[in-house]
Amino acid sequence: MLLDTTFDPKSIIYLFDMIGIVACSVSGTILARSKNFDPMGCILVSMVTAIGGGTVRDVMLNRHPLFWMVDMNYLIVITITSLIFQAFFENSQRISPQTVDKWLKFTDTIGLSAFTLIGLKVALSYGANPLIATLLGIVTIIVGGMIRDMICNEIPLVLRKEIYISAGIAGALVFFGLQHLSLPSWVVEISTMLTVFCVRMLAIRYDWYLAPVHQWFNIMKK
Repeated sequence: MLLDTTFDPKSIIYLFDMIGIVACSVSGTILARSKNFDPMGCILVSMVTAIGGGTVRDVMLNRHPLFWMVDMNYLIVITITSLIFQAFFENSQRISPQTVDKWLKFTDTIGLSAFTLIGLKVALSYGANPLIATLLGIVTIIVGGMIRDMICNEIPLVLRKEIYISAGIAGALVFFGLQHLSLPSWVVEISTMLTVFCVRMLAIRYDWYLAPVHQWFNIMKK
């Protein structure tokens, strides 16, 4: 039963999952701490951020018991990560909004990279076709962050004028493309994560964004 809802702790995909959990825990803690949440509030926000998307995905797939209810390592890692980063920022100078934004986007990108892959793998293991698997991958990457931002009274990062969901879609295209070429699974997985990470970081660095639809029509008319 455990293997139906959790990954083998010795597998590389479990490591990728934990990387995403840690990254999202950090992003949740940073934002909550910048809003002067107390220690338990920061832990709560970090938990919602780290496991919210995967929980909604698993409910949609009827995948139960939920992974974090079976494997307590998830909650332990989230709690320890949150406490460490709370102490780090408590002992540093007051966090500037610019620092919060940089840390938030960087850690969020790491989580985005890992959870795109995790969402795809889980959905495919339950027989989803590529389109549905991609949609569930997107659910995995956006739900936790959206709840985090709403709790902290922020406009959700995914709803801002930035490349976010598109980075996940790019990763999914690479995933299925490399799978079609019958490459080793570790090559497919690492390539998928690197694609998402690079697209998102380049978009942040060079201020890439998707133009509004009406601009597309204006370009087509010219």
